[in-house]
Amino acid sequence: MGFIGVLIPIFSIFAIGYIGIKFLRIDIKPISTVTLYLMSPFLAFRTFYHNDLNMDYLYLGSFLLALSMISLLLAYMIGYFRKWDQSVKSSYILASVFMNNGNYGAPLVLLVFGEEGFHYAIILMVLQTLIMCTVGIYFAAKGGAQGRPVRISPLKDVIRVPIIYGAILGIILNLLGIHMNDQMMTAVDMVADATIPTIMIVLGMQLAQIKLSDVEVGRVSLAVTFRLILAPIIAYFLTLPLPLDGMVKDILIVMAAMPTAANTTMYALQFGSRPGYVSSVTLISTLLSIITLPILLLILV
Repeated sequence: MGFIGVLIPIFSIFAIGYIGIKFLRIDIKPISTVTLYLMSPFLAFRTFYHNDLNMDYLYLGSFLLALSMISLLLAYMIGYFRKWDQSVKSSYILASVFMNNGNYGAPLVLLVFGEEGFHYAIILMVLQTLIMCTVGIYFAAKGGAQGRPVRISPLKDVIRVPIIYGAILGIILNLLGIHMNDQMMTAVDMVADATIPTIMIVLGMQLAQIKLSDVEVGRVSLAVTFRLILAPIIAYFLTLPLPLDGMVKDILIVMAAMPTAANTTMYALQFGSRPGYVSSVTLISTLLSIITLPILLLILV
């Protein structure tokens, strides 16, 4: 019941976006733009400003970086051998490489491993935010470049998105020990708290526009298999040489097995990198994780 309790709020917020499209015919793109450019920087800033930066970040960061690089390499190899164009490859990378270790993974770790485990889940969430707002946006921009009237370098798109600057500012203030006054932090908290639910509403809106006949079953299955099965296997081998205790290694493997991050749908929608495909994988991987995650936890815990 506790595991289902983690999922109920997630799907309830998806449903709000779904209803918004079906009954109110709301335009998704302006909401996505506001979320990406105006709201997400506040969430990134708060994430890095509030969490103590210590040696745990080195080990966990090395793990996440290695997992991301190996996943990217495998995704590229799959795309190369299947002769996918850049748009398909980039959308596949968005759907398979980046996991939902924030609003899904962190509560699940708290439920299973308690407060001690939750500390490591927060660190992983912080580091994953940094990877997604750089590498994730790069591939979203690269995948959507062909559909835009003016070709812009994906690196320029990354530079133009202010999430990374919010993260950098949070890191600088954290390291320098500079404290913001309560009034300013109240404003930051209000925007940051609204960001993740808004991203999830955007995903629900995108899902409402998908027709079952348009779902790319083969490619969706490939991404879901990668995200829920192959990624935790890769994570297991990556944890073997790390000087961490067994509980932390288990948390790393569980977080690697999370479904596709909702942020990827927002990136795909904003840059035109096949958002229908990415959102399909996000929904289906989240649904199937109800089966795969309990099995993984039975093996590990």
